Amino acid sequence: MHLLILNGPNLNLLGLREPEIYGKTSYGGLCDLICAHAEEAGVTVECKQSNHEGVLVDWIQEAYDNADGIVFNPGAYTHTSIALLDALKAVGIPCVEVHISDVNEREPFRQISYVGLYAEKRIIGQGLNGYLAAMDYLIEKYR
Repeated sequence: MHLLILNGPNLNLLGLREPEIYGKTSYGGLCDLICAHAEEAGVTVECKQSNHEGVLVDWIQEAYDNADGIVFNPGAYTHTSIALLDALKAVGIPCVEVHISDVNEREPFRQISYVGLYAEKRIIGQGLNGYLAAMDYLIEKYR
């Protein structure tokens, strides 16, 4: 089983950006955590991050026939990107949306999720462990 782990804008600044909300672990630390969890579970993962919406769309499209599931933290594009929603719908790969913070407890605009219209599960407010829970969900359901 192969999982694509996608992260949107500003997630490359984990550990620096608002550590009181997102924690002090760097993006590299997050990827290390994900890779260790994947190895333990016997699956492969590919971690990617971009600040550019079109790049994220390209990676979703490239995942067709290559990934068995997508764990996706679209960052701010969660609330704005119909293009990401359309890409996910086009490829039909199972997807779990992840947010480090509890977006339901933040600004009202953060409670809108276009990606959530496709994702079969949303994991919010569990910190970095939300990625691991998303992976476990996909592994248990689709392996």
